[in-house]
Amino acid sequence: MRELVFLKLGGSLITDKAIAGLARRDIIRRLAGEVRAAREKNAELSLLLGHGSGSFGHFPARRYGTREGARSPHQWRGFAETAAAAARLNCLVTELFQREGVPVVPLQPSASARCRDGQLLTLSLWPIEEVLSHGLVPLLHGDVALDTVRGCTIVSTEELFAYLAPRLRPQRILLAEEVAGLYTADPHQDPSAQLIPEVTPERLAELLQGVGGARGIDVTGGMLTKVQLMCGLVEGEAALRVRLISGLHAGLVERALLEEPIEAGTLIHAGLSGE
Repeated sequence: MRELVFLKLGGSLITDKAIAGLARRDIIRRLAGEVRAAREKNAELSLLLGHGSGSFGHFPARRYGTREGARSPHQWRGFAETAAAAARLNCLVTELFQREGVPVVPLQPSASARCRDGQLLTLSLWPIEEVLSHGLVPLLHGDVALDTVRGCTIVSTEELFAYLAPRLRPQRILLAEEVAGLYTADPHQDPSAQLIPEVTPERLAELLQGVGGARGIDVTGGMLTKVQLMCGLVEGEAALRVRLISGLHAGLVERALLEEPIEAGTLIHAGLSGE
């Protein structure tokens, strides 16, 4: 029986979030090689891949306030610019993964996503399921979306995963970021920050007291939102495991995909109720 895994490549991992439109091509290429190697070693691995928009989408989104919506022609222009920027990064990721032998199929979320006041209501499942059924890798990304209340908004990769997980039922979710996992404080600013190895929904409030937003520009809420969304998922799916790891550590994504024993990163699970 094939195992379905969701893998997200963080925007801060595959781009320099301090510089608009600057991709980390070498990192993307290496990660693609790790995904290819994992698929070659485990023929039963079924993969849904997503990535953040990083410095491509977040800069215009912040400039125009796209997540909060659009009313004026100026704001709708921002919606279009943000969509185009996110698509440029997606095209680059598609190209580099294809060159490394990973059969990714880009599926643009904004083509079918429908939101209401910032919450994702619907997203077309059939294309994703059909691509998976043929042994290919659906490739999603953080994107703009139309919204019945705000006019438009932004959906992050984690929000896409949160919508898809109860419907596609992955066994595991891997979030590969620039940092190694969840810390007691921002490790870029506080050298005394400690990695938190495990998070459960019961301990969420306590553990997140020192967690703020992401370093650089991030209009989707940073680490706090990621952890909250994933804790919500494991509450509803007790067998689901979510692991936050650093994609900067060569070979770690491959090992995590193959479910080799690793103690790196932060594991999010349901706790005693799910064991």
